This record gives sequence, structure tokens and C-alpha cells, in this order.
Amino acid sequence: MEHIETSSVTPTPLFEELDVNKLSNECQQLLQTLPREKWWDGCYLYLYHGFWFRPQALQGILLFQKHFQAEEDDVFIITVPKSGTTWLKALTFAITNRKDCPLPQSPLLTSNPHQLVYSMCRIVYMCRNPVDRFISLWHFVNLNRLEPLKQDSLEAGLEMMCREVEGYGPFWRHVLGYWKLSKERPGKVLFLKYEDLKEDIIPHLKSLAEFLGISFSEEEERQGMMEEIAKLCSLDSLRNREVNVNGKHKFVGIKNSSLFRKGEVGGWVNNVNPSMVEKIENLIEEKLSGSGLSFKMSCNYTKTKLGDNQAST
Repeated sequence: MEHIETSSVTPTPLFEELDVNKLSNECQQLLQTLPREKWWDGCYLYLYHGFWFRPQALQGILLFQKHFQAEEDDVFIITVPKSGTTWLKALTFAITNRKDCPLPQSPLLTSNPHQLVYSMCRIVYMCRNPVDRFISLWHFVNLNRLEPLKQDSLEAGLEMMCREVEGYGPFWRHVLGYWKLSKERPGKVLFLKYEDLKEDIIPHLKSLAEFLGISFSEEEERQGMMEEIAKLCSLDSLRNREVNVNGKHKFVGIKNSSLFRKGEVGGWVNNVNPSMVEKIENLIEEKLSGSGLSFKMSCNYTKTKLGDNQAST
């Protein structure tokens, strides 16, 4: 992969209102034609091809559509934001490079996973239950703003999520699109759930390696290679490394530490009022009905009838 010089790159603030005059003329003209809504963090989102984007993301999408051409052996790591992206990148890097980079000398010990994994045409997709994901996103945005968010923006954001207005969303369209694709083309799309990896990561590491075409050998399994990778890439291990405690993303300026919060399943129960819980549960049931997809909403509670009468997490 071609080396990109980063020393002169000025980070682009993700969570402050952007001066649209800094965007390309093509993007500026397009923005004038698109529906927009002010999001809960005060910035505008624009509706493009059925999904909501910030202006700077939209400019990147236009460039991608014009110039990117996938290769047969590429692997894309795709998630809705705050669904375990950093974790999944670390796991994928450790699995694919275990022959060349022994785990005790892994670049993951000194580099953030986002600096190591670019685009690797197969797709590894991971999703997370929508409420935990949103709470994580709210805290992530708050940690990377110059001015802290108002507390009422959390409930406002949940309301917007229910109205299907959110960055890179609607969530349901994003997730269900890849869920259906994984059923239609299982050899090309691997669909993972954050909660499943948190419950028992080893079988999912094995599935991920097989999907990537670099299965663990019997010898590696006997030596505990999967357990070592799980340990190297655990959220606790990643968050406590110097690069992730004090480092920043070179291109967008976010704090690496903001990528790692609690990583719990069901932590949303401490942030959402009962009336909103009921509204969200009804929405999940409506959106997933008949799909076969379901979400584990907490460590002790699974709404098993969400999505399909035979569905299980």
C-alpha cells in the first residue's frame, strides 16, 4: 500500500459546523439540492440516496464513487458508527498478519487500529443493538467537541433515531441491507453482532479467519492463538495502550481515547427513560419483523421475538 505523508495534514473537525465554502464546487452545488435536518449535535445532515451524511462525509463519498475500483481480493470492514469498528479492525489485523507479525511484536501494541487497517471484494460487517450504539455515539461526539453537548440532546437524538434521521442512517436500512446481503451471498458478506463477540469471541474469530481465507491451523488452535489474539485486541487492552490514551487520529483530529468507552452490553438502561424504552422496543419490533434478525439488548435480557418467531441472538 502506498505510504501517505501525514505530517502536513490538518485534521478536519468532525463534530463542529463546517464552512461549506471549503468543499468542492460539485459538493456545494449538490448540497443545495438535498433535504437537510439539524442533528442533535447542532450540525446539519443531508439526505443523499436514502442516507443522512455530514457535508464533509458527502464530499468523500462523491470522490469514492468517481475514483474507487474494488479488487477481487479486497476486504471491507463496515459498521454503523460506534458498533465495534475499532475492535473489529484490531481483530482483523491481528488475524491477517499473525504470520508476519508475532503477537508480542504486533503493531497494535503501538498503533491505533485505524492507522493499520484500510480497505483490504469481501465484506465483514458488524452491528450492535441500536440503543447501546447510540449512547456510545453520543458520548463519543461529546468528547470530541469544543463545547459539551446539552444533556437534553441525548433524548433529542433518540427521537431523531426513531424518525430515521441520523448520520450514515437510517440505522435499520443500513443493518438490514447487509443482513439480507449476507444471506444472499454468504461467501462474500460475513455478518457479525457485537453482543455475540462480547459473549464468546473465540468461535467468531474462527469464522472470521475462515471467511478471510486464512483459517487457524490445528497447531495454532492447540497453542491458543485465538485466545492470544482475543487478549491482544480486547477493549481493555486497546484502551490502556499509550497510543490510545494520549494519541489523536492524524486526519480527523479525534482523541484515540474517545474510541474506547465501556463497551458494555445493556449500558443504555442507565441513560434512557421508561417511555423512550417502550417506544424504541416497539420500533425495533416493527423494523425487524420477519427479517430473522434480532438484538440482545442487555446481559440479562434478550427480546427473542424481535424480528422473527424463530429468531434468536
